[in-house]
Amino acid sequence: MSQQQHRQSGPEDHSPSRAPLAAAFASVAGWSFDLFDLFILLYVAGPVGKQIFPAHSQTLSLAAVFASFAVSILMRPAGAAFFGELADRKGRKTIMVTVLAGVGVSTAAMGLVPTYAAIGFLSPIIFLALRIIQGLFVGGVTATTHTLGTESVAPRWRGLMSGLIGGGGAGLGAAMASVVFIVVTSIYSDAAFEAHGWRVMFFSGLLGAVLSLFVLMKVEESPLWHEQQAAAKINPAVVDPQRTRFRDLATGGYRKILIINIAVAAGAGAQYYLTSGFLPTLLGSVIKMPASSRGEVLLVASLVVVVSATLAGELSERIGRRTTMLWIGGANLVLLPVITLVLAKVDPGDTGTVLLFSCLLAFFANAAYAPVMIFLNERYPTALRSRGTAVSWNTGFMLGGLLPTFVNLLSPGLDDVPGRLAVFLVASVLVFLVAVWVSPETRGDIDRKADLAVGLEDEVPKTRLTTPHSSSSEVADNEGTTA
Repeated sequence: MSQQQHRQSGPEDHSPSRAPLAAAFASVAGWSFDLFDLFILLYVAGPVGKQIFPAHSQTLSLAAVFASFAVSILMRPAGAAFFGELADRKGRKTIMVTVLAGVGVSTAAMGLVPTYAAIGFLSPIIFLALRIIQGLFVGGVTATTHTLGTESVAPRWRGLMSGLIGGGGAGLGAAMASVVFIVVTSIYSDAAFEAHGWRVMFFSGLLGAVLSLFVLMKVEESPLWHEQQAAAKINPAVVDPQRTRFRDLATGGYRKILIINIAVAAGAGAQYYLTSGFLPTLLGSVIKMPASSRGEVLLVASLVVVVSATLAGELSERIGRRTTMLWIGGANLVLLPVITLVLAKVDPGDTGTVLLFSCLLAFFANAAYAPVMIFLNERYPTALRSRGTAVSWNTGFMLGGLLPTFVNLLSPGLDDVPGRLAVFLVASVLVFLVAVWVSPETRGDIDRKADLAVGLEDEVPKTRLTTPHSSSSEVADNEGTTA
């Protein structure tokens, strides 16, 4: 069977079945709910800083809160490696159930942590321990949500799905956090919210976990994963996921790919965390916008992210992943720092102008990483795709996620924050552009790697992994054809 014949034997692009749609919906919902859990801390950074991490200055208190956010992010690559390997061996859906439940429970538990005034230094220690646990599970979430959806839909829709899950899921998660923030702050007075209302934000994370698990009941396992498992049993040339190890990803032909992929994800992640991720703090602590208006602005900006990421993902299906990221990255080199500096000078009472620049910031920053998820998928074969995508994504976003902490630490006062943000944004976009520039175009490569999964012998030399039986020449061939 030729490669073209194989592709034609799959589902038609214009008539998707219910199974791919269910998998796509589950991936979007799962990633949305998990980022909702992760984002909650950004919306309650002020009260958490005062109650859990008290300091003699507000800047240091905020830095401590963002450090706890960074701790969670630091653990994500470890979770990605562990749960990613399990997802490659046991299936995407099976592992998704475990990690979604883990994120929800650990998030809700943060709302139970006693204050520093009540138990002293044990308060931040317990809070940090829960952030570590949450980070491990969130790392595992990407190993499932970031592969199940794209592997299940027809090739025509993979770019759009990348934007909808990777970027749209982030926007929906932030939007849900904004809705909860608006509801909770409307119930509690400012003083009551500072005292104990912030805990309700964390408790709501359990609801997201329950809803995610309900959605998963209708989902089928990835068809590409099933094909890989079946083919490995009948064709010795096909890589058996049960025999692969993390070293297959970190050594041999995939080492260079992994490093470049991490750089791409780091540049994209930094653009997110320094804009949308920092926006709640920028509006609340720097601009000092009222809580009610701030929640509405953040909600609209989050919905703009969904539109932006979906459009950019679809654009990558039409003109290519690399071209899309280069175009958007080039524009962001100028737009993101300029918009940030202008936004910081807007009168907090001018809600319309704040909304405009917040939406512009969210639109361009999130468009940059919309194609990243499918780009990472297409860089790895099915037998390594979950751990390869998850480790690349989480390590990159871990590096990008550390930057807001440094912005706070390097800012003597709140008035210095916008300038530091602009500098970090320029540096981050430059890293993104260089990493994308040295990368190949990947659009359609997931099909070539899927061919291996059904045992097409003419594709084996191009996608064969390093195994205990591979010679050094095979490893070199693999590096030359996949880098």
